[in-house]
Amino acid sequence: MPQVLLVDDDPESLGWLSEFIRAEGYSVDTVDSLRSARIHLTRSRPDVILTDLMLPDGQGIELLNEFPASEAPEVVVITGHASVESAIEALRAGATDYLVKPVDVERLRSILSRVPKAEHFRQEIGELRNELLKLGRFGHILGNSPVMRRLYDQLARVAPTSASVLLVGDSGTGKEVVAQTIHELSRRKRYPFLPLNCGAVSPQLVESELFGHEKGSFTGADRQHQGFFERANRGTLFLDEVTEMRPELQVKLLRVLETGSFMRVGTNEPLATDVRLIAATNRSPEKAVEEGRLREDLYHRLNVFPIHLPPLRERGTDIELLAQHFLAELNEQERVSKRFSPEAIAALYAHSWPGNVRELKNYVHRAFILADEVIDVNLAPESFLQPTHSPVLTIRIGTPLEEVNRRVMEATLLECGNVKRKAAEILGISLKTLYNRLNAYSTDKGDGELEGLGDDAGEDFDGIAKGFDSGMPGERAGEGAAPADPRTKSL
Repeated sequence: MPQVLLVDDDPESLGWLSEFIRAEGYSVDTVDSLRSARIHLTRSRPDVILTDLMLPDGQGIELLNEFPASEAPEVVVITGHASVESAIEALRAGATDYLVKPVDVERLRSILSRVPKAEHFRQEIGELRNELLKLGRFGHILGNSPVMRRLYDQLARVAPTSASVLLVGDSGTGKEVVAQTIHELSRRKRYPFLPLNCGAVSPQLVESELFGHEKGSFTGADRQHQGFFERANRGTLFLDEVTEMRPELQVKLLRVLETGSFMRVGTNEPLATDVRLIAATNRSPEKAVEEGRLREDLYHRLNVFPIHLPPLRERGTDIELLAQHFLAELNEQERVSKRFSPEAIAALYAHSWPGNVRELKNYVHRAFILADEVIDVNLAPESFLQPTHSPVLTIRIGTPLEEVNRRVMEATLLECGNVKRKAAEILGISLKTLYNRLNAYSTDKGDGELEGLGDDAGEDFDGIAKGFDSGMPGERAGEGAAPADPRTKSL
């Protein structure tokens, strides 16, 4: 029978909570102070500590200090509405979850039902991590550099919990792949993982996509529609480019995170949902708050466990590892055996990779098509062989404004390695606006594409909505190709 240590200085709360927990099938010990809890922990190790955050002689979260990090039990803190921010700080310090007074018994029941399983998941993830690191990968993520090993440590710590995660990184660093890895290493892995790019969906449709709608709720709503919060119940919802969400929708998102319920568009009937949220942005979230793009209260709720994804230029030998991996994929698909020359590998290391992993994958694909047997340095774009510089675009006075806009957009895309998300960020426009303008310029030219931007340009290799394709574990650098494993994605 799982053991719970209940710590609360309020006799009434101590009484009814202990009765409820026993009724749920747990063994309960009760104490009323931090000192008493510490004495109890010298004699017994509970599976779960349920503690009031503010105790007469200290904070309940201090009990985590009584254990080595690898042996700490699950800690759930109870807090008043006025100190929710303190509870979030407790989550960052290692607490599993928190409850707000007055305690919602259904939420308590849900937490108790899953918390005892977390220890099993931590052990499983620790063993899996050690095995995968020998292969240079972790879940769907490929890489063995020091910065990636630190990332794996963070993922192994947060995956078994229910904490919200905020992923921050440049375009092309693989935020969706990381989010999916967190999901598949969590106890929610048997339930849906649903990604939604808030910047690629029309603002008018985001609310319907998130919360669903009733038949007749707006023009064209000819049937009831289940939104992501409904379809992802018990699973994980990944919101990419969350800073692109309209402020009024951010309010509704915050309400779901705080109450665990939402309403479809066109009805006032609340529906319960149990969803873990992972959000991502390629902006500085603090700057987004200052600029009014991201509500401060939502930022604090999302930023329970922030994770920074390193750009490819900081990943050292992972560049070659990833390039060999992508080449091995293509060799397997086409049943050939092409390889990189030493000079081509040197060029890979010399490039700054502003488009990150996405740019590298697209380069390997283009070079694979052009090469006979050996991918040599002469197949690398000129930018690989030139020092990094600040680009200058010369435009004559009197050039029509539409032509100026077109040339600036083309030059920005080329400077970004044709990574459209990065170009849109530099130009200060949304991704949707960039695509609309590209389509308009393409139609005006009449040849189906902008000059210098083929159909395989930039991130369109896999389709902007799909992110990274499944792939195979890469060989160690320089060891040639290996059979493809369709379960592995790359970061």
